[in-house]
Amino acid sequence: MLSYPGFSFDILHHDPANRARVGRLSTPHGAIETPNYIFCGTKAALKALTPAQAREAGADIILSNTYHLLLQPGEDLVQRMGGLHKFMQWDGPMLTDSGGFQVFSLGHGSVADEIKGRNKSFDNTALLEISEQGAVFRSHIDGRKVHLSPERAMQIQRALGADLLMQFDECTPYHTTRDYTARSMEMSIRWGDRSLAEFARTHDGTQAVYGIVQGGVYEDLRRESAQYTADRSFFGTAIGGCLGGTDEEMHGVVAWSVPHIHPSRPVHFLGIGRMRDVFRFVRLGIDTFDCVIPTRLARHGNAFLQGAPGETINLKNARFRNDPEPLDPRNDIPASRDFSKAYIHHLFRSNEILGLQILAQHNVATLCRMMREIREAIKDGTLDELEQQWIA
Repeated sequence: MLSYPGFSFDILHHDPANRARVGRLSTPHGAIETPNYIFCGTKAALKALTPAQAREAGADIILSNTYHLLLQPGEDLVQRMGGLHKFMQWDGPMLTDSGGFQVFSLGHGSVADEIKGRNKSFDNTALLEISEQGAVFRSHIDGRKVHLSPERAMQIQRALGADLLMQFDECTPYHTTRDYTARSMEMSIRWGDRSLAEFARTHDGTQAVYGIVQGGVYEDLRRESAQYTADRSFFGTAIGGCLGGTDEEMHGVVAWSVPHIHPSRPVHFLGIGRMRDVFRFVRLGIDTFDCVIPTRLARHGNAFLQGAPGETINLKNARFRNDPEPLDPRNDIPASRDFSKAYIHHLFRSNEILGLQILAQHNVATLCRMMREIREAIKDGTLDELEQQWIA
């Protein structure tokens, strides 16, 4: 069995009403309290934010994408520059995914819709082959063939140097058969064993690896995959893959998985991060979330706001043209406290980059404050009341 010196996960409090818990996840680059939100720096950069600005907003942990960094600038260069932490000047905990999401998705603009069951015309021309050996893509940058195997994915993540790594897996689409999903899950289990073996080959205590629960929207497959992750010496567990076509199906995917995963390991939910999702899934025992929406929404003029219908307001709307109020002084950072909505509206109408920078930092700060309040509410037994304050 693998051990993980320098890493630990301590459960500090359980909510007696559900599976929600408060924990402390420790890594060689520091510790974070959970539940927490992992912000996406896909290409070793948070969109429109420096690491210092992310810290000012309250971010504790970020992630980067193995596949994208493999293509540009290449893991060897990142390693020569001292690893991701030094390369991007982030001194806190960091996670990398394995590239498995791109096994089925890269090069297709509606991938999120397909994973969540909203796209019925999925056709990925960038993916050339999936086999027991791994996946072969055509790079969306220069067209060259790229091969990812479990071993290669772990080698890349080792070179990038993040604290928390993910096993290599296949992320199946929603509109596929149960038979294909079952065979894919079984292959991901074999890939998981190969990922662990490659990780163990050069294991030096500086990194830890998560197993990923697959199985699509099928309860028995989710149970089998979850039990697999619990039986292997992963440090943590991630729930990934197809999450269904509705919120109810997504709830089922998690509810089926959680009872069978290892109860004392940190649990991550891959690619999910709406406010209402966070409240729903912390109750099922999710410890960390990641999603691109905080900075993606900012680029389109949308700001997360506590209690807002639909969770956000759009600063491009004419109704904010004469609004003198700031976004939300409770965040206590300049982006949320010092600039009027009228000014931010003007910035977007003028195509000024500062507008999206202000909203990006505000959105990160809003979710960080929400996560802090969620942790306190779990301790106090007031999670239901807090949700009513946040979700319209």
